[in-house]
Amino acid sequence: MQKSQDHAYPTHWEADVVLRDGGTARIRPITPDDAERLVSFYEQVSDESKYYRFFAPYPRLSDRDVHRFTHHDYVDRVGLAATVGGEFIATVRYDRINDQGLPAKNPEDDQAEVAFLVQDAHQGRGVASALLEHIAAVARERGIRRFAAEVLPANSKMIKVFTDAGYTHKRTFEDGVVRLEFDLEPTEQSMAVMRGREQRAEARSVQRLLTPRSVAVIGTGRAPGGVGRTALRSLLDSGFTGRVHAVNHAFLDGMQRLDPEGVPAVRALREISEPVDLAVIAVPADSVPDVVRDCGEHGVQGVLILSSGYAEAGPEGRERQRALLRQARSYGMRLIGPNAFGLINTAPGVRLNASLAPQMPGAGHIGLFTQSGAIGIALLSGLHARGPGDGGIAGISAFVSAGNRADVSGNDLLQYWYEDPDTDVVILYLESIGNPRKFARLARRTAAVKPVVVARGARHNGTAPPGHAVPTVRVPDSTVAALMRQAGVIRVDTVTELIDAGLLLASQPLPAGSRIAILGNSESLALLAYDACLTERLRPQRPHVLTSAATPDDFRAALAEALAGDGCDAVVVTAIPWVGEGAAVSPGGGEGAALAAALRTAAEAHPEKPVTVVHLAMNELAETLAAPAPAPAPAPAPASGPDTPAGEPAARPEDQAPAPARPPESAPPPRSPSPPARPLSPPGPPPTLAAPQPAPARDPGTTTPPPRRTAPLRIPAYPAAERAVRALAEAVRYAAWRREAADPGRVPEYDDIQEAAAGADIDRLLGRLTRDVPTGRSVPVPPEDAEALLARYGIHTRPVLAAPDPDTAVRAAARLGYPVALKTTAPHLRHRADLGGVRLGIAGERELRRTYAELTDFLGSPEELRPVVQSMVPRGVDTVIRAAIDPAAGAVLSFGLAGAPSQLLGDIAHRLIPATDREVAEQIRSIRAAPLLFGWRGSQPVDTAALAELLLRVSRLVDDHPEVVGVDLEPVVVAAHGLSVLGASVRLARPPATTDLGPRRLPVY
Repeated sequence: MQKSQDHAYPTHWEADVVLRDGGTARIRPITPDDAERLVSFYEQVSDESKYYRFFAPYPRLSDRDVHRFTHHDYVDRVGLAATVGGEFIATVRYDRINDQGLPAKNPEDDQAEVAFLVQDAHQGRGVASALLEHIAAVARERGIRRFAAEVLPANSKMIKVFTDAGYTHKRTFEDGVVRLEFDLEPTEQSMAVMRGREQRAEARSVQRLLTPRSVAVIGTGRAPGGVGRTALRSLLDSGFTGRVHAVNHAFLDGMQRLDPEGVPAVRALREISEPVDLAVIAVPADSVPDVVRDCGEHGVQGVLILSSGYAEAGPEGRERQRALLRQARSYGMRLIGPNAFGLINTAPGVRLNASLAPQMPGAGHIGLFTQSGAIGIALLSGLHARGPGDGGIAGISAFVSAGNRADVSGNDLLQYWYEDPDTDVVILYLESIGNPRKFARLARRTAAVKPVVVARGARHNGTAPPGHAVPTVRVPDSTVAALMRQAGVIRVDTVTELIDAGLLLASQPLPAGSRIAILGNSESLALLAYDACLTERLRPQRPHVLTSAATPDDFRAALAEALAGDGCDAVVVTAIPWVGEGAAVSPGGGEGAALAAALRTAAEAHPEKPVTVVHLAMNELAETLAAPAPAPAPAPAPASGPDTPAGEPAARPEDQAPAPARPPESAPPPRSPSPPARPLSPPGPPPTLAAPQPAPARDPGTTTPPPRRTAPLRIPAYPAAERAVRALAEAVRYAAWRREAADPGRVPEYDDIQEAAAGADIDRLLGRLTRDVPTGRSVPVPPEDAEALLARYGIHTRPVLAAPDPDTAVRAAARLGYPVALKTTAPHLRHRADLGGVRLGIAGERELRRTYAELTDFLGSPEELRPVVQSMVPRGVDTVIRAAIDPAAGAVLSFGLAGAPSQLLGDIAHRLIPATDREVAEQIRSIRAAPLLFGWRGSQPVDTAALAELLLRVSRLVDDHPEVVGVDLEPVVVAAHGLSVLGASVRLARPPATTDLGPRRLPVY
């Protein structure tokens, strides 16, 4: 593109966005090369829209208008366009003005006039709202703090765009024109509005992919077999309710139907006379660009690319993948893949299996996303083995295996599943996280209403798998795991654990606590379950061991008694085949079905408590428990429960369960944007963890998620006690997080924080320190400047005076006052009292001179050691506080004890920034060495309240100023009353042009 004569073309303003209807558009600055596009765009705008824009009939643009609207300096005059297929669909521009509304001459003027024009065919898609987000971000970057707009009263749509944006605004009416003025500083409401629009748009884009009315399989082979023909067979065998077309340029002329499938066959997509919503592409990589072009020109909404040969094939393939993504987005299409395994939707009204899976999974309420096709096969196969058929315990609502994940990712599926009433549990297998900050935000919000279970592959080598062109996370895997748990994510390590946890969470209510009752007819198996509970830090009761001849009625009575008691929150039932004379069911004579019916009868009487089963050599028990419960009989059933007739067709649980099992599924629940980071809070209180009760009154601004079913109609069964207890422990920990998330705490406001002054200091330091530093590289702040910056946030460090020679050391000690400490600051000796680099409690000049001589004689010259003198502080516990911004993981606050606990044992607790008071208090207690802070073995407890305040102040500093990329306070000596920061360092870097906190945009890797 041609560049402006005033300033270089700002490439970082370019962005792909998802619009309200789920389609995409590209937003970019307008350049002089766009003159013809602008004229063509204007010609397609109605006279009414032109009148609203110019307040008078304006049939065409003059040459002067075209020049004015395409030539910008990208500072005082900026224009952005939204494009689809390379053509304009909307524009927005601002002109900096002074207080009199005239063109600004002074760079200090911080107001601009803004105006929009949207093509009539694209009005109502949310284009203007997206453009407003981006033009506001551009204006803030250029020093503009306020927008003004004049709108005709009849132009209600544009007035609504401004007033609904969430900014603080003022509205006046004069001379027949509505004048709107609004500040561009983001507010909680504006952030909430932006996040809400992002969620609805991205969820809609996924919904369009999962609910197509027509599908074209492009690359369908002429002979059976091959990827395209396999995908076509999967579609047909699943009972897809829409229309299917087979496309292959090699089909014979005049061929109209592909047999034996009997579907319409065409040589090119353009020969299909009706709209196509989803294109499944299975052609060689070299042919994909032509196919995607045809899809875009035909108006296809989304493409699923099964073809390989992209980023997984090396650098050339990576560039091919990036070009593919740009091409698909230029036509407003979302893309799954390339190298994808496919997508599945089991909803009765869709029945879509656009994948290479050999069979359609059963319908249920587990949402499943994987990046790996192999893991996708393993998960589908594992779930099918645990509960085949519609309505079984292992049924899924939707499945997406995204392959190289060039576009649609786990974040998009989280946006969709957050409100999807058919999904109760989200299971994700991730090999890379393209936007971890956004993932943590979305996962936290989703986990507040339904469980999110995640397993990560490739987590130890620090590299993404082939084909995943994403930044790598530099923080340790243990840190990532801790941050996931803070966000409410259930983190597991294996595919088996994914299935185990998912089945329990999808079929059972959340436990109200960690008290576990254990019962069964095998003492050994019960003791294994007891030991497993202790290993998982649960609170098991003494096992209730039945006799080896216990009947189903004995199990039912024992389970009913355990569930009715106030001393347990969940029950683990262990079972082995029983023997004995006079048993209700003889061995091998349907004992599994009888026991399953008995357990169900007892469990249904107490739907508020979860039940899980451990069995050995009783496959029939597991299969019966996993199947949908039989329809309730009109009359009371016998105590042993009805047997399920063999071969009876399975049905969705909600078709057979009592009414409370599932709410009506008409429309998604009302959506209310969640507030931004301060205070951190989920979109609403979590669903109740107890028995169904009348819903309490809710704040009208909160989101009402689909309630979880509470009747345990299906009970998960496991072949090993350890697996059952581990899944139950994950549910216990998640339920505890849900209860705590209902009151996440707050980010305190401190009166002594000087945010504006700190910002001015940072700008000055960056201007001085980064002149010759490459963009994005951080720089250390000189100690005196770091101390001053920290002091702006109420973080005061003990003065440290250099001591390059004994005489200077004596003068420094006299200035500070005895007793003092003499320390080296050489990197290899810093904070190493064990090597003699720190000498404490020096009481006078003679002792100081002697210590100085010993230090330099033993460890090296003063030039090498860089000695300093510091005053002594009250004795306490040495701790370390760090805050760092990882380019992938985001801002992280870390805390631990100084020295061996943190450095050798890795005993460090991490929290996402901004941290709340509740999160910080829990962070302090979560390290293994925390007892040392609370009076271990008779020692005096230290001032943890002061420690928590310091952590919160550090969190505020990093949250308020993204330029602060590193803070290191070590050691922080926490005494019985107060604390002392003895060492501090700060690193600064210019913030990236765009972050997750900026206007919504799709990622590009």
